[in-house]
Amino acid sequence: MSYTAFSGFDHLASGSLSEVYAASRDIPGALIFDEQTGRVVDIDPRHPPGDETTRPGRPRLGVVAREITLLPRHWDWLATQPGGASVALRKLVEGARSNPGMLMRAARDSVYRFITAMVGDAPGYEEAIRALYAGQRDEFIAHIEAWPPDIRAKLEDMTIPAFA
Repeated sequence: MSYTAFSGFDHLASGSLSEVYAASRDIPGALIFDEQTGRVVDIDPRHPPGDETTRPGRPRLGVVAREITLLPRHWDWLATQPGGASVALRKLVEGARSNPGMLMRAARDSVYRFITAMVGDAPGYEEAIRALYAGQRDEFIAHIEAWPPDIRAKLEDMTIPAFA
């Protein structure tokens, strides 16, 4: 995963969470963004991100148990799938996540969250968002032209998959 930190409209750092946190921790008001989701990352300074090196052995998969509700015919179908319900559901989710339309939508949502947090009151904000979701790259670029250079540069990177 990749992260980016900004202080006001100035880009501070990009890289791993521990690198970006180290570069921005002493700057009041600095924001760290997850570049994949566009969300602000909230870090408890009592438990800063550590070294993200890999360790030998089996990796932690991060499996989370949650409850889902399905109709009986859905449970019946899942029971007939190789590997059972969990494997079938994981395959369905991964298939949907690799759908180009879903990837484009996720990229646009990420850009939207970043723009809203950084320049939600900037001139051309609403027009840029409309152009983003309409898939109008040239219009989008025209609406962000007057925005701070570091913001524009980050948006040019972030919008590559959004306009693919």
